[in-house]
Amino acid sequence: MKHLHLRKNDAGQPVELKQPSQASSMASWDDPRQMATVVPGGPIPESLNGVGVPSWTDAPTDVAGWEKLAEQQQEPFTEPAIASVPGKAPASGVVVLESDGRVWVVSPSNQHGGYVNTFPKGKLDPGLGLRANALKEAFEESGLQVELTGFLCDSVRSTSITRYYTAKRVGGHPGDMGWETQAVHLVPRAQLASVVTHKNDQGVLEALAALS
Repeated sequence: MKHLHLRKNDAGQPVELKQPSQASSMASWDDPRQMATVVPGGPIPESLNGVGVPSWTDAPTDVAGWEKLAEQQQEPFTEPAIASVPGKAPASGVVVLESDGRVWVVSPSNQHGGYVNTFPKGKLDPGLGLRANALKEAFEESGLQVELTGFLCDSVRSTSITRYYTAKRVGGHPGDMGWETQAVHLVPRAQLASVVTHKNDQGVLEALAALS
């Protein structure tokens, strides 16, 4: 029996999850010592660490909307210019830090690109800046509404050079993850290195450890 993602891909086709993830218990969300997992459409508590988790129903839908949000919403911080690397497209992503010390992580559908677990990221759409793109990727891949809080690192990856920001969750529901993601996790910092294991993410983990 096929297990289909609740959301269709960009071509309007169903996405079969060959090894679907399993949700954790509801109690895991309230225990900062546990890793908590939600699957597409799955439930979590109505509030986490004093911040609600309503679906983000009025998220931007175009480049102008994401750029406006990036300009208006974010805390002020500085960042270096991103390097130009031959053969590597510019991209951006985000490491979302929960106030209880855990970190938000996504599981790409069917381990796309060889990633079992990773952080939301993606190449820039035409006209979209690094910060706006990071907000967009966070929402599309994790269902979360986030606010960027700082520059973390730049990571030279297989096909891109990716600017990573730190962020905090201000809304959104992780069960609303898009078709590219089959599970969203809230991971204790002590477990992070054993959950996010792809070689391309090691520099991000090191930057996060140095920040701590």
